[in-house]
Amino acid sequence: MQNTDLPSSSAPLAAGPAMSLAGVRVLDLSRVLAGPWCTQTLADLGADVIKVERPGSGDDTRAWGPPYLKDAQGQDTSEAAYYLGANRNKRSIAIDIANPAGQNLIRELAAGVDVLVENFKVGDLARYGLDAQSLRQANPGLIVCSITGFGQTGPYKDRAGYDYAVQGIGGLMSVTGERDDLPGGGPQKVGVAVADLFTGMYATVAILAALRHRDASGEGQLIDMALLDTQLAMLANLGANFLCTGQAPARMGNAHQNIVPYQVFEASDGPLILAVGNDVQFAKFCAIAGFPAWAQDPRFARNAERVRHRDLLVPMLAAALKTRTRDAWLAALEAAKVPSGAINNLAEAFADPQVLAREMTVAMPHPRSPALRLVASPIRLSATPVSYRHAPPLLGQHTRELLLEAGRTDAEIDALLQVGAIE
Repeated sequence: MQNTDLPSSSAPLAAGPAMSLAGVRVLDLSRVLAGPWCTQTLADLGADVIKVERPGSGDDTRAWGPPYLKDAQGQDTSEAAYYLGANRNKRSIAIDIANPAGQNLIRELAAGVDVLVENFKVGDLARYGLDAQSLRQANPGLIVCSITGFGQTGPYKDRAGYDYAVQGIGGLMSVTGERDDLPGGGPQKVGVAVADLFTGMYATVAILAALRHRDASGEGQLIDMALLDTQLAMLANLGANFLCTGQAPARMGNAHQNIVPYQVFEASDGPLILAVGNDVQFAKFCAIAGFPAWAQDPRFARNAERVRHRDLLVPMLAAALKTRTRDAWLAALEAAKVPSGAINNLAEAFADPQVLAREMTVAMPHPRSPALRLVASPIRLSATPVSYRHAPPLLGQHTRELLLEAGRTDAEIDALLQVGAIE
C-alpha cells in the first residue's frame, strides 16, 4: 500500500451537480487501454470505479514511458503519461489474484458492485474461480464485461489480442497510408490505438444498456467485447463499400474513397485540408479559386463524376491551390462556408482558440505533482455533467481505504499484507 501521508486523491476536488452514474459501482480488473478507457468514461460520469492492480507493478501502462509525470522539482516520477491518460476518477487496490486470500477479496468486492470489467485471456479467471458464472451466483444482478482480442468464441479465442495486430488482421492497415503506387506507399497503422479506444467506447455503451436492463429486470448479464469485432465495425463506409461490391478498397493516403475533393493539398506555404462534402460546396470552391467553369463541366459537376475523374481533377485543383498561402485560402473558404482546415501538431491543437473555449484540458492535482493536466472528456451533459473527482491513483493508494469500506478490520488488512494477498 502507498504511504498514507500522501494527499488523498479520493477526496472530491470540487462539489458539483448530480452525476449520471452516481451510485453505480464498478470493479475494474482490466489493464492497458480498452478496459481502462471504458471504466474511465464510466467514472467520469459518476461511477465509483475500483481499479484492481497487480502488486509490485500494477497496470502495464504504468511502465510505458517516457514520458513520465514530473514532480514539483521537474524530475520524472514513476507515473507514466500513458497510464495517467486512461485512469482518472478511479481508486486503486493492489490484490494478488493468484493468492487464495486475494481471490476471496475479489469475490467479496464483486458481490457488492454492479459491473465488473476484465480483459484476461479467455478462461484465465475461471482458473481462480473468478469467472462470470461463478461471480454471478453470489450476485445475480452483476454485469460482467469481458474484453479480449478475438472474443469468447471462434478459432482465435485463445490468442492474445493487441491493437496493432488487430489493425492488421481487421483490414484497417489495408486502407490506411499512402497509395501503393506513390512514394511512401504501403501498410500503415493509425497513430493511436483506435481498436482499443473504439472497443472501450462500445463496451461503455453495452454496459449502459445492460444497466438499464438490470434496473428493469434485476438480471445481470455477460458482455463479450472483441477488438477484432470492433475493428471491423468501425470500418463503416469502407466495410459497406466492400460488402456492396465485393471489391476491397485500397489505400488512398489523405484522399477519401467516396468524395472528391476531400484530401490534403499544398498551398504556397504549407498544407491544408479541403473537405468538399457536396456539389454546392464544390461550386463555391470553384468560384473562390477563379475557375467557375469547373463546376459546370459534366466531368466534375457532381460528386460521382468527380470520383470517376479523380485523376484528372485533383492535379488541376493542386495547381490552383499552390497559387495562394494557406491562411489566404482558409480565410476565403471559411467565409464561403466551404469545409477546410489547418493541419496542426498537438501543441497547435491544444492552443487553438476553439479548443481553449471548449476547455478540453483539465487540471487534476496529483500526489506526485500539483501541475498534472489531462485531456478532458468530450461529453457535455447539461444536467449531469462529467465530474473530475480523483487524480489517476498511485498503485495501491486506496487498498486499506477500500477494504475498510468492505468491512475488513485493520488487523485483518495487516494479516492480508503479511500473506502477500495485497500491497
